[in-house]
Amino acid sequence: MFTQPQTSLWGQIDHCEVLCPGVFLVSTPSHGGIMVAKGIEEVLSPAARRCGQRKGGFLCFEEDTAEAVVLRELLDKRLWDIPDRIKDKPAFEESINNTLREYHPEYWRSRMRGRENVPPAKDAAKTAPVHENR
Repeated sequence: MFTQPQTSLWGQIDHCEVLCPGVFLVSTPSHGGIMVAKGIEEVLSPAARRCGQRKGGFLCFEEDTAEAVVLRELLDKRLWDIPDRIKDKPAFEESINNTLREYHPEYWRSRMRGRENVPPAKDAAKTAPVHENR
């Protein structure tokens, strides 16, 4: 499948969590972020990919602001669920959205334009892909 990264834009990786196949949440002694493996990055919209930086075979999104782009995309595509360790899931999701509005407004506008053509939630649920909780 996908090999976990050993090093990142931010240095040697201390901890690596798989968010979904090929998407890794990494931390280093000083920083971290999300690294998306080559071959799976196409799951991200073109607007999302523009927010990342390349490092080896990965597209990297730093933890302060850019990782919110990947989290939003994974949530929208139902490839990742907010983990149970996050007690206030609506507040966490709103925090993601606020970060995007402030630091990645071009991405946010692109996302919102794309959502204008999404069917209502009840219809979308009928066609949503089946996935397991992560």
